[in-house]
Parts: sequence; structure tokens; C-alpha cells
Amino acid sequence: MNLNESRYANYALVREMMDTVAVVKNFNPAQSAEVAQEIAESGHFLMTGEGSSRIFPAKNALRKAATWGLDLHTCTEGSRQAAQYDLSKFAVFCASNSGRTKEVVLLAQKLAAEGNSRRYCLSANEGTPLAQATTREFVLRCGWEQAVAATKSVVEQALFYESIICHVAGRRMQLDGLDEKIRLALTMPIDAEIVRKATAASTIYFAGYNDGVAEELTLKTNEITRNKSDFLEGTYAVHGIEEVMEPNDVVFVIDPIEEEIEKFQEVLVKGVGLTVVALADRDTPFSTIKVPSAKEMTPAVYLAAGWNLLVEIGLALRINLDKPTRARKVGNELIQ
Repeated sequence: MNLNESRYANYALVREMMDTVAVVKNFNPAQSAEVAQEIAESGHFLMTGEGSSRIFPAKNALRKAATWGLDLHTCTEGSRQAAQYDLSKFAVFCASNSGRTKEVVLLAQKLAAEGNSRRYCLSANEGTPLAQATTREFVLRCGWEQAVAATKSVVEQALFYESIICHVAGRRMQLDGLDEKIRLALTMPIDAEIVRKATAASTIYFAGYNDGVAEELTLKTNEITRNKSDFLEGTYAVHGIEEVMEPNDVVFVIDPIEEEIEKFQEVLVKGVGLTVVALADRDTPFSTIKVPSAKEMTPAVYLAAGWNLLVEIGLALRINLDKPTRARKVGNELIQ
């Protein structure tokens, strides 16, 4: 992507993707220090929301907490299902950029009625119905997005949750140079042959860790390219779904696990005859979109590279990147 070219700069989606660089550069981890202490005292931490406000932000934090062996019960769930749980011991973060997402607001109101005092709002707007139903609100600095597909807000939400996890773990958040690596991932050229194969695919699959990157890119594929897409967690791609895959399909594997590469080659490349492309910070046996490593922060770089890829696919398909036909900015808005 290049904002100096009108084919990119004309779209709010692209401009907001590029805004992510400044969002990362200006992020202040200290803003969550106090609430992190409250969460640590509760011993239980739930991150809820719908769609992009939950997928990458919450699951990225879950992976970090588990990897570091954090002594904190950390989980995520959609708001309707979470409302069925006993959350009396939980600190609950409710994320909604609009602050009006019905499922999330109703959960916060239920927690208030039950007397749970550790309920927090993470939103891009102030004074929303969600904020009114929580005990404390945190407002994203990235601002409201014009494009339907959320981008820069997803990364800021993820940084916010990760800062909480870092505070609880007593670790310094590794933000040094991350903004520049995201900029490189957003502006690097994407192989035209990869784009061509993706535009011709019946289904675009994303496989990889359950940390929200591949799953979020699956959602963005639907919103940005209008292609059918599916998220294949871990080795799901080689455990039955190959039966319905087609040779013109494409599987993008995010940060492939070395021990799984041979099986992917055997089942998908040789068996189905489809194209496998890796997004990785190293060379792989597959065609590879190679990004700079940011160590434990590299998932955010993978996400940015995936956005870059999807913009190229969308433009090749001559799609209006800002305006899907059916998808809405607020999926299910609370009307008062």
C-alpha cells in the first residue's frame, strides 16, 4: 500500500490502516496500570465483545498470558454466552468501539444489576450507553473509523489488553520499533501471483495459532474482498476439511509451526493440489510473505501484512473497500 497513490489513498480503509503506525508509536502502556492491579486482585479476567473488538485483542492476550504462565484466570467469550456464566468473581472488560453494541451493553447492565463492581468499558467514544453501564471507561485514542472494517482500533484494543497482561506479569511491554515494523508490513509489495491466485479462489482459508490473527483476517476477508473465507485453527486444515477443498483454493498459514509443515505439504499441496502461502518472519518451504520480526509482538505485524494482502486482493477485484453491501459498522446496535 502507498498513500502517495490515489488507488490506495482514496479509501478510508487504507488511510486508517496506515494510521495504525502512529497509534502504536503513541501508545502508553501506563494507562492500564491501575486497572491491571484491580484485575490481578480479582484473580479472574474476562474480555468480551463482538467481532473485531474481541477476536484479536482478547485472543492475543490469552496466548501471552498462557505462554508466560500468568497466575490469572484469563478468558474470552461472546457477550450472550458470557451472560449465562457466574461472573461474580470476574473483572470484565466490555469492548465496543461504538459503545452501543447491544449484546455487550446488555451484559454490562446485567453485571451492574448483580453488583459486580469490576466492569470496564473499552470504546472509541465517550459517554456511551456501555460506559453508563460500567464502573470505568477507557477511550481509544485512535478515534472513530469511517470504513466499515475495523483496523487501527483492533490494534489499539490489542495493545491495551496486552498492557494489562504485562502489568500483571511484571513485564515491560516490548513496543520498541514495533511501529516501523508495522509500517513496513503495510507497505511491502505483495507478489502479484499470490494476489492472482487469491482472486481466483473459491475459498480463502487462514490457518495458524488461536491468537486471533488468522481468525481476524478471515473476518476481514469477508468484509474487504467479499470472498468466502474460513479460519482453520492449528491443524484443522489437515483433519477432514481437505475433503471439500478445491485445487483453486488458497490457504494462508500464519507463522507455520515447523512440525506441521510437512503434513500441510502432504495433505494440501500434494493431496488437494491447492496453493499454500505462509505469512512468516522467516523463510518457509511455501511461497512466503516475509515480515520483519518483532519478537513477542510479531502477531501485530502479521495482522498488518494480512491487511496489506487483502487490500491488494480487493483492488484487483475492483471492490469498494469502504462500503460492503450488507455488513454494517455497528453489527447489532442498541436502540434506546
